[in-house]
Amino acid sequence: MSEITGFHAHVYFDADSLERAETLCRRAARELPVRMGRVHRKPVGPHPRWSCRLALAPEHFGQVVPWLLTHRDGLTVFVHAETGDDLLDHTEHAMWMGSPERLDLSRLRQKA
Repeated sequence: MSEITGFHAHVYFDADSLERAETLCRRAARELPVRMGRVHRKPVGPHPRWSCRLALAPEHFGQVVPWLLTHRDGLTVFVHAETGDDLLDHTEHAMWMGSPERLDLSRLRQKA
């Protein structure tokens, strides 16, 4: 297996849950060692819903993921590794909090 260089946690939301998602992501960025990305009000990349990305280093996984699990307020969170193989990272090296969604895997490249 390739080395894990980081993780992304994607918080999914829609118009009705936008405020909860923004609150969760901003709080995570204040309280945790994560970098908050843009709040996308449209599907981006392989993600089927609106989302916001939280990026974290491998050494912070044990702190960030349990926090998200207990603070996600009913939102779906998709967590995946960063190894350089986008397809495996979004399938085999991934986990869901809440209801899993179907990703558009055709948009991902596999490491040769």
